[in-house]
Amino acid sequence: MKKLLILLFPLIFWVCAEKSPYTPSITQTTIDDIQFGLSGTFEVATWNIEFFPKQFNTTVENVRRVMLAIDAEVYALQEISNRSYFYQLIDEINEADTVETWVGFRAGGSSTWGELAYIIKTSVVEIVQEPYERFTSEWSAFPRAPYILEVSYEGEEIIVINNHLKCCGNGTIDYGNNNDEEYRRLRAIQLLYDYINDVFQDKNVIVVGDFNDELQDNPENNIFWEFIDDPAQFQFTDMGIAQDPTQRSWSYPLWPSHLDHILINDELFDEFLLTGSQIKTIRIDDYMDGGFSEYDMTTSDHRPVGIRLQFD
Repeated sequence: MKKLLILLFPLIFWVCAEKSPYTPSITQTTIDDIQFGLSGTFEVATWNIEFFPKQFNTTVENVRRVMLAIDAEVYALQEISNRSYFYQLIDEINEADTVETWVGFRAGGSSTWGELAYIIKTSVVEIVQEPYERFTSEWSAFPRAPYILEVSYEGEEIIVINNHLKCCGNGTIDYGNNNDEEYRRLRAIQLLYDYINDVFQDKNVIVVGDFNDELQDNPENNIFWEFIDDPAQFQFTDMGIAQDPTQRSWSYPLWPSHLDHILINDELFDEFLLTGSQIKTIRIDDYMDGGFSEYDMTTSDHRPVGIRLQFD
């Protein structure tokens, strides 16, 4: 075996040295090879698909293939700018998937604003209540109102709350300043915390989205502290991802930072501890010949983050 490896090494080196950024990779993996969802588990993926669709039909095709490969029950999406292409995506998913049935919902009507949206596998989950918005009058805290979906999976009712908070800032909370980006995000988190405790305290709750902020900030400048400081009731399932010293699992490589989070309440703690459960950033760019530069050009600047939950 050692001799074989020695003989092959020059050939492998020559292929690597000559390969241009967009030639096929040695492994020949494609985005159809992505695996995440399993039979008998419930998956939610949050994904900011920047300016969807960035490259029109190319983006639609990529997203369709990714979603069918990830195979989540619910996709909570951000920055869905074009309503027509969004429903084209739903049609193409259903055409390609001869087994499952999918439906989609997008906030904002026909607006060209980067809206929140859902794509749901209705052959597996039942929609208890179609998506609805809350805090529509709290524009400072929520430039995009939280988009709430209620579904049932194998008799378990699950509440998904999709968010896209205000971007930007300097990393420091200017308390009481309604023009400060960090303070606006802090107010959004405080409102969500109270809302979940008031309305969904005994329900299975999953809060997802592009929060435009990092979990590992120090307490005085951590917009998420309301949730982090209440570990008996809430858990950021992706805290380990946020603390990854290699940064390889971060969802927003351009900064780099990890901005796309999945929070669960205590009703789901036991399920998340089961062996079939998982939290993962899905590195779609690893499955593209051009890597992240191709992914960013054709699809998005954020990677999706998915949670898989096993229910007894």
